[in-house]
Amino acid sequence: MASITGSSATAMSCSFKVNQELNRVSNLKTSSLSFKGISYSSIRVNPATRRLSITCAAKPETVNKVCDIVKKQLALSAGTEVCGDSKFAALGADSLDTVEIVMGLEEEFGISVEEDSAQSIATVQDAADLIEDLISKKA
Repeated sequence: MASITGSSATAMSCSFKVNQELNRVSNLKTSSLSFKGISYSSIRVNPATRRLSITCAAKPETVNKVCDIVKKQLALSAGTEVCGDSKFAALGADSLDTVEIVMGLEEEFGISVEEDSAQSIATVQDAADLIEDLISKKA
């Protein structure tokens, strides 16, 4: 029961219901308002979305060291360009080459890369970011 004080209007039954169903197509939450047994139009509320994402890229020195290690492990010619966006597969690395690259990175940076983390490395930048993260956790 709800009432408005200081006014001549009194509401005997007022309810606000939030339906737990989500409209999967439009990803909206649906609510309904009923007043004295009369149901009013649905109210749709858009859920909040994440609009800002902050990522920290590895230091250029780390990326350069990773590039050098990748070139060495894959025996790439001096003219082959390797940068942060370079994918190991595009450079001709197979799964064994990737394992050897990770071992070279562990030795160079004095870190230990977990198997799950090693499997997520696909680019030079991925490797450099992981190295920076492991070094910061180690400190």
